[in-house]
Amino acid sequence: MTSTLAQHLQRHRVFLAATALVMLHIADDNFLQPNPGVSAGDHVVSGLVPLAALLAIAAAYPRVRPGTRAVLAFAVGLTGIVTGAVEAGYYTFSVGPSGDDFTGWLAAVAGLVLVGLGGKLLWQSRRRDGSRARRYARRIAKGVLAAVIVGELVGPFATMYLTTHVSRAEVPAPDLGADHEDVTLTTSDGLHLRGWYVPSRNGAAVVAFPGRKGPQAHTRMLVRHGYGVLLFDRRGEGASDGDPNMWGWGGQRDIHAAVDFLQHRPDVDPDRIGGIGLSVGGEMMLQAAAENKGLAAVVSEGAGTRSIKEEMVEYDGTTLLRGFHAMVAKQAGIALFADELPPPSLVDLVPRIAPRPTLLIWAPNGGNRETMNPVYQRLIGPSAEIWAMDDVRHIQGLQSHPEEYERRVVGFFDDALLDDAPAHARQHEGDE
Repeated sequence: MTSTLAQHLQRHRVFLAATALVMLHIADDNFLQPNPGVSAGDHVVSGLVPLAALLAIAAAYPRVRPGTRAVLAFAVGLTGIVTGAVEAGYYTFSVGPSGDDFTGWLAAVAGLVLVGLGGKLLWQSRRRDGSRARRYARRIAKGVLAAVIVGELVGPFATMYLTTHVSRAEVPAPDLGADHEDVTLTTSDGLHLRGWYVPSRNGAAVVAFPGRKGPQAHTRMLVRHGYGVLLFDRRGEGASDGDPNMWGWGGQRDIHAAVDFLQHRPDVDPDRIGGIGLSVGGEMMLQAAAENKGLAAVVSEGAGTRSIKEEMVEYDGTTLLRGFHAMVAKQAGIALFADELPPPSLVDLVPRIAPRPTLLIWAPNGGNRETMNPVYQRLIGPSAEIWAMDDVRHIQGLQSHPEEYERRVVGFFDDALLDDAPAHARQHEGDE
């Protein structure tokens, strides 16, 4: 056996062993140790498609040219690093290693080995014919093309793995301005969501969303005026069941569970339930209000877009032409890794909110595209009002202008939920 053939077989074994470790983590994450509240059946697409792709790559590896083998090694290596190191690293250092974090670290190590293998193969397979100027020009052109493909297609696609697998793991300390109850919500798809509830003193209550960290300042504001406030870890976050999804696909079911909880509270009039959503929570609150008449009034701050259907309305023709490929890659990545179809377009949904009162708050210069808010207002109609905060960052309205924000938002809920309330239901309004 020649030394060249022996080296080839050795590298093939390394490739197969490392690829097997990456596949082990994907199978562990999706089928062997899924998150609490979900099962292997919830991950058919997100698990089987990547595994099938890796099997196909492993089968093709020994049959292709050395340069192509290098590309395959890079592809599988980066898959191992993304699916292993980032996810396992975050949860290991946040709350300690558990579940599939251990196979995640194995996948990350395997990914580094494969990247090294790809680099070695690429170096050894470089062409030496022709003039030096031509060789370097060819290599630079290939490098630029590879960078463009990674940046415009592979990067947006791969990043969606993180947005559908990593979410805040810690449960923050409560600072709600009043005593609270620990509560558990049950969603229509059987997940248990953990949260806090401050009982109502005026007969009305508000769902503050998402999470138990960001909405705490809004909770204190509402509690000062007698409102009951419910805030909770959304699916896949903190102490709640389920898979995370930073884009909120499917998460409107969490808000529906919150409304159902409040409708059965003895301290709450079921006709006096509102919601306040921040950023993606604002988008989800709008969808929930369109689907659930139990939300009598909603405040949405910082809502943007979640899918191509909405982006087709948001962006002009030039922007769509320049960025449509990245939008497709992003949406395909979310759908695959979340095993979830895109949500209905808010453009189609928000007209159903009328005639219930809606307050849209947006930061035109806030650094996070919120330009659809005037469109949402127009589509909802006269029952929607809009507040443009030109000098604040994304969802920083309360922090930047606390007095005006409290006056406007609390006044909105007072008008929408308390205007015709009996006197005894409002006697504590404004109490500390």
